Amino acid sequence: MSEIQEITQHLNELRTRILRIVIAVGIVIAFILSFHFTPIEFSGLTLYYPEPQPLDNIAAQITNQMRVQLVPEGVALIQTAPGQAFFAQIYIAALVGIVVSMPVVVRELSGFIAPALKEREIKVGRSIALPALGLFVAGCVFSYVMVIPYILDFLYQYGESAGIVTFLNIVDFVTFVLQFLLAFGISFQLPLVMYAATVSGLTDASFWRKNIRYAIVAIVVFGAIITPDGSGVTMWFIAVPMIALYLAGMIVVERKQRQSKVLHT
Repeated sequence: MSEIQEITQHLNELRTRILRIVIAVGIVIAFILSFHFTPIEFSGLTLYYPEPQPLDNIAAQITNQMRVQLVPEGVALIQTAPGQAFFAQIYIAALVGIVVSMPVVVRELSGFIAPALKEREIKVGRSIALPALGLFVAGCVFSYVMVIPYILDFLYQYGESAGIVTFLNIVDFVTFVLQFLLAFGISFQLPLVMYAATVSGLTDASFWRKNIRYAIVAIVVFGAIITPDGSGVTMWFIAVPMIALYLAGMIVVERKQRQSKVLHT
């Protein structure tokens, strides 16, 4: 087989795998935009079943829950142009679709790159696939419960102290929330990245301790970039958890390396 044929074969395989990912995500998005979760009582338990209801869909239910749980008291959530609420629901459906379809995404991408990896690297990838999904969800939950409500309330107090009535655009609100959910979901992968880099032999455990000062500076800069205000306060909502994750990852890889040395002695 010629080099051009090999490249064409790989491109065709990549196209097929990307198409599978798009279909999986699209099915979830279509479901979220087309169905409504209706509660039903069963043996003292509240269960939910989906029924077709495009106007009051699952994305709208999620938006309403976000409004109740995250928007500070005294702030009105509005749309200033037709269709903004609809586009906000699409953003929500897209994020949920990606998260729910993550097993398909991981399977297809790992299947594509597996032939180019060594057996040790494949084992490392398999060992961190499920923890990566768990940490992503944990990061989103942590951000939703512990970070976003306090940041919104903190920023709202600027206007309240000046006697300003605050109106929050629905698209800006949803974009703000999704930005933090993604930022924390991705940043919670930090310990796994450190673990994978160490176990696969790209670096050793001492690397992370030697460069901890540079890592903290980079984390603080990252927190300052993605937070919306220039007060220097809200960025610590991002930086402090990430520094804790870095320290946790450093401890884990150092312990793993000590255990590996004991087994080989």
